[in-house]
Amino acid sequence: MTIQIKSPEDIEKMRIAGRLAAEVLDFITPHVKPGVSTEALDRLCHDFMVKVQKAVPAPLNYAPPGYQPYPKSICTSINHQVCHGIPGEKQLKHGDIVNIDITVIKDGYHGDTSRMFCVGEPSIQARRLCEITYECMWLGIETVKAGAHLGDIGAAIQKHAESHGYSVVREFCGHGIGRKFHEEPQVLHYGRPGTGITLQSGMIFTIEPMINAGKPAIRELSDGWTIVTKDHSLSAQWEHTVLVTDTGHQVLTLSAGAPARPAPAS
Repeated sequence: MTIQIKSPEDIEKMRIAGRLAAEVLDFITPHVKPGVSTEALDRLCHDFMVKVQKAVPAPLNYAPPGYQPYPKSICTSINHQVCHGIPGEKQLKHGDIVNIDITVIKDGYHGDTSRMFCVGEPSIQARRLCEITYECMWLGIETVKAGAHLGDIGAAIQKHAESHGYSVVREFCGHGIGRKFHEEPQVLHYGRPGTGITLQSGMIFTIEPMINAGKPAIRELSDGWTIVTKDHSLSAQWEHTVLVTDTGHQVLTLSAGAPARPAPAS
């Protein structure tokens, strides 16, 4: 496993790409409301990335081995959809929760981030799942520093999710990122502290836990991309791109409209 340590020049390019990805989420936020189709959200994001940011939407026509090319510029995963939901004619309705996942390419570098959105007023259970998943992501991020272990990230996420009665999706994980969309290492969202590779300053990867209200089992829909919970329970996901530094970490996908970090547990 070869993990690329990013140069100062790489890191500056990644900062720009990360900020742009987050700014797409800021841009789309006021449009996420009952009655809008996910296709309309995709079109708005595509035009913003291409025409305003002069960036490339990384998901469009992305085709890893064994997959058909992804047909849209963003991923929209609603309610029991775990990830990789394809935008379409389906309209968001009052009470839905939806993950919007954005990856832009700017000057050859990828910025990758996602957020949960509540459409109208969701149920208390749905809102709580989104909040706990957000806390899971940040607890994982807070373990990141040179000398820590990859397993520390997953252990922190798993402990928090399971302590609230939720489950962690095992089949999908965070990933290294840079000039390529997906690089080493794979960042599992479960595990044991002190296991896995030792983190080094200059590594950049995503932390993107997918947390289910029910059981962790998932299945793929016939479109070849959309992943859903097997038991039809709600699922939530948040994602940031994180740089390992000598003294800790920096989150590269923050923007003016990014939600605040959760308050530390007392």
